[in-house]
Amino acid sequence: MLCSPVSLLPRSSPDALLQHRRSGPAGRPLHPAPLARWDLDKVLALIDQKKYFLLHAPRQTGKTSCLLALMAYLNREGRYRALYANLEGAQAYREQIDPAMATIVTDIAAAAGVWLGDREPARQAAAVLAGTPPGSALGVFLTQSCQNATQPLVLLLDEVDALIGDTLISLLRQLR
Repeated sequence: MLCSPVSLLPRSSPDALLQHRRSGPAGRPLHPAPLARWDLDKVLALIDQKKYFLLHAPRQTGKTSCLLALMAYLNREGRYRALYANLEGAQAYREQIDPAMATIVTDIAAAAGVWLGDREPARQAAAVLAGTPPGSALGVFLTQSCQNATQPLVLLLDEVDALIGDTLISLLRQLR
């Protein structure tokens, strides 16, 4: 069930919004602690309640950097296995669900290798994509990933707003 969009970023002065990089995630954030900009207790409560949440803010304000910091925080704490994945690559397929879902599954699996050093999801994704209709591949892939996991998975998906129409609907339905 999707929870209502909530503001996770406290209101801040315009000066605070100037402390960001010009593009992409901050390798070394100019802001000393990206998570300090969030109501972290509210975010953690949503995660503990197994709810979805949206992070919506203007361009270039540190959303990606905050998601990466949240992933690092959750993984360091050890209660969850958190994974950040950017879904922008699927945007090129627009209303073509099959290649878009295959791209999303592949990108999430690749992100596990990059961020967690785990190569198994890439093998698992290839097997799922070889034997599952792409329109349900994400759901099958995530179900299998969670069944094999020793910790609950927190999936932090970036650039979901790049998806449109049936591709977006398919993604959201498979995440339920």
